[in-house]
Amino acid sequence: MKNKHAMKKKFLVLLNIGIAMNLMAQDFKGKYPTTKKVNQVDNFFGVNVNDPYRWLEDDLSTDTKNWVETQNKVTFEYLDQIKFREKLKNQLTDLWNYEKISAPFKRGDYTYFYKNDGLQQHSVLYRITKDGKEEVFIDPNKFSADGTTSLAGVSFSEDGSLCAYQISEGGSDWRKVIVIDVNTKKQIGDTLTDVKFSGISWKGNEGFYYSSYDKPEGSELSQMTDRHKLYFHKLNTPQKDDALIFGGDVTPRRYISGSVTEDGRFLVITTAVSTTGNELYIQNLQEKNAPIIPILDNFDSTTHIVDNKGDELYLLTNLNAANNRLVKTNVKNPKPNTWVDVIPETENVLSISTAGGYLFAHYMKDALDVVQQFNHSGKMIREIKLPGQGSASGFSGKKEEKEIYFSFSNYVTPGTIYSYQVDSGETKLYMQPDIKFDPEQFESKQVFYTSKDGTKVPMMISYKKGIKLDGKNPTILYGYGGFNISLTPSFSVANAVWMENGGIYAVPNLRGGGEYGKKWHDGGRQMNKLNVFHDFIAAAEYLFENNYTSNDYLALSGGSNGGLLVGATMTLEPGLAKVALPAVGVLDMLRYHTFTAGAGWAYDYGTADDSKEMFEYLKGYSPVHNVKKDVCYPATMVTTGDHDDRVVPAHSYKFAAELQAKQGCSNPTLIRIDTKAGHGAGKSTEAIINETTDKFAFTLYNMGLVK
Repeated sequence: MKNKHAMKKKFLVLLNIGIAMNLMAQDFKGKYPTTKKVNQVDNFFGVNVNDPYRWLEDDLSTDTKNWVETQNKVTFEYLDQIKFREKLKNQLTDLWNYEKISAPFKRGDYTYFYKNDGLQQHSVLYRITKDGKEEVFIDPNKFSADGTTSLAGVSFSEDGSLCAYQISEGGSDWRKVIVIDVNTKKQIGDTLTDVKFSGISWKGNEGFYYSSYDKPEGSELSQMTDRHKLYFHKLNTPQKDDALIFGGDVTPRRYISGSVTEDGRFLVITTAVSTTGNELYIQNLQEKNAPIIPILDNFDSTTHIVDNKGDELYLLTNLNAANNRLVKTNVKNPKPNTWVDVIPETENVLSISTAGGYLFAHYMKDALDVVQQFNHSGKMIREIKLPGQGSASGFSGKKEEKEIYFSFSNYVTPGTIYSYQVDSGETKLYMQPDIKFDPEQFESKQVFYTSKDGTKVPMMISYKKGIKLDGKNPTILYGYGGFNISLTPSFSVANAVWMENGGIYAVPNLRGGGEYGKKWHDGGRQMNKLNVFHDFIAAAEYLFENNYTSNDYLALSGGSNGGLLVGATMTLEPGLAKVALPAVGVLDMLRYHTFTAGAGWAYDYGTADDSKEMFEYLKGYSPVHNVKKDVCYPATMVTTGDHDDRVVPAHSYKFAAELQAKQGCSNPTLIRIDTKAGHGAGKSTEAIINETTDKFAFTLYNMGLVK
């Protein structure tokens, strides 16, 4: 397919600056649903803290369900009166309607790929037979009539004859696993249930390893899940008979995963008690009842086995290497004192993929990808020339595959797939999306700005060429800043529509992320967390100083830990932005660790139980606890899902209630609650378009740019 680079129609220009459309907002105060208060007081190190909306944590109560319904009624009544909203939805739908195809991958006798014709609720998994026939393999669109059940991952046995796939209902992290024969597509054995935070790794065709927690009594949405267990499921046997391999009372861990090496020789077990740092174990599957041998029996590093050649193990580790290094050792004595560098640490963060008998080193240089190919001796074969500055994903495959694929994108380049010959290094265009978007009309550039403490922070700024830098451009400032997560450039239809309409999209690479390795991560966690918010505020100030936008035309956006970022920033600096869009946010920092898997986030946040100092630090920025009466906060639309079992919706409920009770001006403070939806994964195309429409409409309306 070739990119036609053709625009069917000129997109509507929204920049009718100066039209004040705050009539609804001015008349809105006092029309929120009444949210009752309870006399709940918690004592932390001698300090009493009120929690008047504690009752909203009970997701099973009728009162909470009624509150959700009434809040949504008010929110959608507000959104319905924005006349431009329907045109915006049409824009999004029109641009979204193009064929999206993933890079293909080979398993057994078939080549598989995902394809969405355009507006299908979920991408369909197709396969191509040896004789070139294309057919549907798994169609998630048939899982449920309303699109709320999704395909959450597939795993094939090494010979490709069996497939185990996971499904998620209502966006839940609790999954079902179904096994099928790939030739007949008939199910084998019973459906496994209550699988959570798990991959699927096959042991021959005998069965597979998976992980889960004991299902909590009461609310499976909010109650803590703290002890992970690794099981082996033998095909055609009941799930209740699955063998416990690791975890439980004997070896309690919060997170456990098991994977079998490509040659089938070893089971690799990774365990953790937080989102950073892990133990590492290995078991010889060639020996009956072989012991599980520790490689690392502490959580002081993040280390994973990425490949093996016989008894030689290749490990990616940040042990004594803040930006990661690749080392090798021998399974007979794999302790760290035997490790030998294969690819030493550099100034850029390293990750590794494997394919065709080679190692592919992915480096982040100022949050932009660089890819180099190595052999297993550590000799660099070549640096791979990428199509531009952005993100390259792929470069993975089986050892015998000599043709592999990668995709490339950035904020103004739709994902494009390339084939790559591992021996020659030849790169060819494989597939270019036929989308009504012309990248040549847009610009995406990297700038560096200085944060409060003098730290240099990179930021990508993307927009349509020719915009006037007069400080009046509607701008979304999007951030994350945590958990060693790196924000690298990627294309989004939603952001394309935003830019088509004259908007600017800015993404700073905040501390707390992984863009510059462990030091950068440490610079934004626990008692350094305020650095993240200061980096975000400094990004906004850079945009102001350089006339990209101003306070009246800035929207803050982020999800999950990024929702915390938005909530904390808007309460620390209420006048910074006109609009705030905290999505599925961690907003109650004193209680986050008491829900679901929240305790695992303590490495990044610390908890209110750790010490008085930590409690006071958390309370100092916790969004729920820092909404002050009669302060003017930005026009805010909190978004969450009623079935979010990762960051429970109570965070968002309590924050919205505080804002509604204390807002000191006419700016609306609404909450939009998706029903039968979770943390975000597995959302249907329709749900994504609807949510994006509402966020953009709310933003532009409150900036006074649309009716």
